Amino acid sequence: MELERLMKAAEKLAEKHGIEYYEIRIVKFTSTVLSMGNGQLRELSINSEMGVGARSFNGSWGFSSANDPRRFEKSIEIAMKIAKLSSGKSRIYLGDPVLDEAEIKVRMPFSEVDIGDKINLLKETDSLLKGEDITSRDVYYHDSIVETLYFNSVGSEIRTVVPRIRFGFSVTARKSGEMQRYWKTFGGTLGWELIEGIELPYWTSLVKEKALQLLRARNPPSGEFEVIMDPELTGVFIHEALGHAVEADLVKNGDSILAGKLGERIAVEELTVVDDPTLKGKFGSYIYDDEGVKAKRVEIIKDGVLVTYLNDRETSAYFDLEPNGHARAQSYAYQPLVRMGNTYVERGSWSLEEMLEEVKNGLYMVGDKGGQVDTAGGTFTFGAKEGYLIRNGEIAEMVRDVALSGKILEVLQGIRAVGKDVRIEFPGYCGKGQSVPVDDGGPHVLTRALVGGTQ
Repeated sequence: MELERLMKAAEKLAEKHGIEYYEIRIVKFTSTVLSMGNGQLRELSINSEMGVGARSFNGSWGFSSANDPRRFEKSIEIAMKIAKLSSGKSRIYLGDPVLDEAEIKVRMPFSEVDIGDKINLLKETDSLLKGEDITSRDVYYHDSIVETLYFNSVGSEIRTVVPRIRFGFSVTARKSGEMQRYWKTFGGTLGWELIEGIELPYWTSLVKEKALQLLRARNPPSGEFEVIMDPELTGVFIHEALGHAVEADLVKNGDSILAGKLGERIAVEELTVVDDPTLKGKFGSYIYDDEGVKAKRVEIIKDGVLVTYLNDRETSAYFDLEPNGHARAQSYAYQPLVRMGNTYVERGSWSLEEMLEEVKNGLYMVGDKGGQVDTAGGTFTFGAKEGYLIRNGEIAEMVRDVALSGKILEVLQGIRAVGKDVRIEFPGYCGKGQSVPVDDGGPHVLTRALVGGTQ
């Protein structure tokens, strides 16, 4: 594929079809995926793929993709024809041309690590996960390098290289007809140094111990309680309940309770929420978004006030906001959508001990077990990996299968304390019709919400 020829072809096609704006992403994706279950290797794949995603704008978007370089030019023309035929009156932010080459550097490139060493990592982890009443063990490893060349009709030409690695394991414990699962995940825009820094004996032992403790734990109480969320649960709450509600495309389409609330106080004064894709080494980090806009730190809530929405070229123009680089696509084969990167609650002034002293009868909830959120209705339900009763400021017995629910704005306004122990180390994938890597976190947070059981 001759890049200069493709760029000239795109320019001529835009003139031919009367296209206002176009942008092209040429992506090379290489990855290694390994998984093991109960000592048996289930997956071993090493893949490399190259493709183009072409978008054109003429009041509305046209999009086409191809994974055959011989069809790249045709794909660009198809996107332009779709945009020309579509009716729309939207506007987009164009901006100035950007010329840049950038790469997230790593200390130990996983591309230089032998596949045998990666398999041995899974074998060692699986062996350490064995134990009495542990009936199922799962280990996985995934690394990737995404090389992107982006150019548009404004004159931008951007080359980026982003590595990513994710490793995790889980166990299922069974006894007397009861079953509980526990897991741990590591990840980031890092190299093999991530793996080198993991204390496997400690973490595998912890995962087994937690699964076995949950077998003996009691069921949670039900009702409204004071709740302390640990950094992981704080992260998933702020990602799911708030983060999606501030994605400007959902706001624009009437699917968010935060529509029309810019500049309003929606939370307590001590709460500041940030999305920052520029954080070093985090799983949701990137250099430029998939519309060629530089990633930047964005304060979503500042001292309790809703400051801005996460946006893309179209929604920034719609809301008359500064573009903030949050358009992301799963791959070249998908159109960019407004998405989060690394979303977290900023440091407060409380210690966990001080929070506990404030709680006479409540719960301490730890970890993320998934859940649901209704951004339009403003409600949420999240499960925690584990929970503990709090009595008179002391952590008491463990509870299992515990869920937290409530109304987003009521919980934000009911926050009594924000901790100073920020952690952003909970890598995962966020789904919104597409899957993209994200990270989230924060400190411990004391609030009030409904608590109940979950299966």
